[in-house]
Amino acid sequence: MVNRERVMDYILSCLREMIEKGLEIKPDSDLVNDLGLESIKVMDLLMELEDEFDISIPINILLDVRTPAQLRDALIPFLENRNEPV
Repeated sequence: MVNRERVMDYILSCLREMIEKGLEIKPDSDLVNDLGLESIKVMDLLMELEDEFDISIPINILLDVRTPAQLRDALIPFLENRNEPV
């Protein structure tokens, strides 16, 4: 069973390190419009998530992802296929 809250907390923690200080980060914040993430930062975020959760994330999931919550939801199937709980 995937701990969705832990995944969300980790995504938000990564984002706090990547964006301009003072911006509020919420699960429904738009990664580009609200947080100002450029494509290279989004790729960095994916690499951090891959390392933390020991998964491979296909780049095409980003087509439907605009918020941290959507990113978490897109990762859930990959996390559920792992042998270790998250």
